[in-house]
Amino acid sequence: MVIAFIPVRGGSKSIPLKNIKPFCGKPLVCWNIEALEYCPEVDEVIVATDSDKIEETVAAQAYKKTKVYRRSAENACDTASTESVMLEYIHYAQLPSDDIFMLVQATSPLTETVHFMEALTMYGKGEYDSILTCVRNYRFFWNEDGTSMNYDYMNRPRRQNFSGMLMENGAFYINKVGNILESGNRLSGHIGIYEMPEYTATEIDEPDDWIVLENLMHKHVLAKRKETRKSIKLFLCDVDGTLTDGGMYYSENGDELKKFNTRDGMGFQLLREAGIKTGIITSEDTKIVENRAKKLNVDFLYQGKRDGGKLAVAKKICERLGITLDEVAYIGDDMNCVDLLKAVGMKACPADACEEVKAIAGIRVMTYNGGNGCVREFINYLL
Repeated sequence: MVIAFIPVRGGSKSIPLKNIKPFCGKPLVCWNIEALEYCPEVDEVIVATDSDKIEETVAAQAYKKTKVYRRSAENACDTASTESVMLEYIHYAQLPSDDIFMLVQATSPLTETVHFMEALTMYGKGEYDSILTCVRNYRFFWNEDGTSMNYDYMNRPRRQNFSGMLMENGAFYINKVGNILESGNRLSGHIGIYEMPEYTATEIDEPDDWIVLENLMHKHVLAKRKETRKSIKLFLCDVDGTLTDGGMYYSENGDELKKFNTRDGMGFQLLREAGIKTGIITSEDTKIVENRAKKLNVDFLYQGKRDGGKLAVAKKICERLGITLDEVAYIGDDMNCVDLLKAVGMKACPADACEEVKAIAGIRVMTYNGGNGCVREFINYLL
């Protein structure tokens, strides 16, 4: 089991209640929580706080994986270490020694889902006992005695010929529960380094850091998302397990029934208003889906398409519209969706999708299950 642990105190001195202060329009702590919610490798997200206001803010978001743990006053004071609250929770929850424990710092909001995924994949190979995140720093450092620390000043290297130094950026740390209990530390044993982009070097500690990081967030994270979303011209969707809950319902007369979610229907309307074409591709072939497609007013409906047939249909639609698969968003939940999911520009799956689908690189795992609004959730993200 993988537990992501985010310690957030209410008593910050430099920036009062900074962990829930709006950062780029969203409470600071929510950036890491949401990146972890979308990370399929993470099973639980624990927000450890002593603050009623922080607990209320997190609870109001209706996250699926996230729980609030009320840390003790003793481990929430100015002199308490992060390790102390980690150990407090590990003992409280009686976590098994083999569980993976990932300490995540809310003060590093530029950490994205892909960073957590890559680092956990790296850790899963078993080469390291623990992992920390670093960025590569290309500054020249000196000792107090006037000697250079990391370069020869008589032969000053150009940046492209200088390997720099790895600097701990404090974004997150990965270790096993057993190792943490034995060492009393977030790091132990053979330590590996997951290198993050240079723009993630700064942590929010002072008001000036806030200004710098908001600008970096807009430049390196939000602008990238905006460009990706702007490029989407076609939205495609699976039916069973995605638009529906995957259940098989029958009337007394033996008629098959399907349960859809009205919020997903509003999502399709929002896509039309945004000028994005819509379509449904499903393995089944039923009158129910045909009626639902008419109700949703989708531009394309293809039924009875199994396995690689979905990808072939998507290519056909793209040819008709004069676009590429990079300009397509698709949400699906099972093995017959894999080929198409791997090919499109934006991909997502319900929270209860099969593990093979959740493991696809770059996929966004929704917080809602199939038939419970996951399609609307993905549409909201796109728009």
